[in-house]
Amino acid sequence: MNNFIYENKTKVYFGKGGVKEYLGCLLKNYGTVMLAYGGGSIKKNGVYDEIIGILHSAEKIVVEFSGIMPNPTYAKVQEGAKIVRDNNVDFILAVGGGSVIDCCKIISAQAKTDEDIWENEIVKKKFPTDFIPMGAVVTVSGTGSEMNAGAVITNEAEKIKCGLFGAQADFAFLDPTYTMSVPFEQVISGAFDTLSHAMETYFGKPSENNFSDDINEALMRGVIKNMRALINDRDNYNVRSELMWASSMAENGILKIGKITDFQAHQIEHQLGAYTNCNHGKGLAVIHPVLYRHIYKDGVEKFARFAKSVWGIYDRDSEEEMALAGINALRNFIKEVGLPTNFSQMGISENTDFKVIADSTNITAGCCKKLTHEEILDILNECI
Repeated sequence: MNNFIYENKTKVYFGKGGVKEYLGCLLKNYGTVMLAYGGGSIKKNGVYDEIIGILHSAEKIVVEFSGIMPNPTYAKVQEGAKIVRDNNVDFILAVGGGSVIDCCKIISAQAKTDEDIWENEIVKKKFPTDFIPMGAVVTVSGTGSEMNAGAVITNEAEKIKCGLFGAQADFAFLDPTYTMSVPFEQVISGAFDTLSHAMETYFGKPSENNFSDDINEALMRGVIKNMRALINDRDNYNVRSELMWASSMAENGILKIGKITDFQAHQIEHQLGAYTNCNHGKGLAVIHPVLYRHIYKDGVEKFARFAKSVWGIYDRDSEEEMALAGINALRNFIKEVGLPTNFSQMGISENTDFKVIADSTNITAGCCKKLTHEEILDILNECI
């Protein structure tokens, strides 16, 4: 296992009724709160009324910032940062899924400086250290964004969708009942994002057996089991609880201890999203099996272990056959839970300029094989 330093600052309030019980007292030292959310679904499911009631009862000045899109843009970040500055906001409350939380993380950093965060991080490699405090109320699980400082933002002008670093939530509320009114398609897509995070970490380095991977295997088995259970019982609170906590566990750093992660599938999907604005989880579902068929021979032992420990496959004659069986099991599972297996099922045209997507994709070195842009183009073409 590699050397590591681990700390996580986010305090988690998990379970039913936590917001009503604790939110007011957590904000006692703040005067003006920016309530940030997405397209307005929280106004239909009662979450907005509950939270705004708590904020008003606590005598907070509330500034609303709505309309954060599923793939948050850099322009939206700048809009939010201006609102924070203009209204002297001293706390940001992000209510929603990973997109809302990600957007608020970068707003939190941008609001504290006149410098351009994108140029600082992407060009100058200068990362923020001063933030507006923030908290998160998770209504859509999958990204695990509530327990880390990373954020995925789309710069529409640059045609780049990538990770930035911003604030990390001081606290996060995870109430599985808040996910009940989310469209089921979105729930399944988010759950696959969790599985993707786990796989992208699992296939990183070192590939030898280590404790972080042992934990990861249990998490992956749990996500697969609970996604299947949710298909048959959509309102099962216990199942949603398991998936919600798995989402946080996949991205709170525990699985990454002592690891160099891969995340090549995410890098490919990010650029696909920058050019098509596609659903993140669905894009990952299409890309993962195709990517793994391209690289498994360079990490056949780990892929064979994946087949055994995650999918319960033992009856193959060689490690290579085991590895392929595991990848096929992943693809069959994706189809089983109703996620797409090719781009055409996502409405992505075969006339899309996949070469420009491939050429602009960041290449990672964390997995068993470092790809070329030409290989990424081959992968994208096979996904059509």
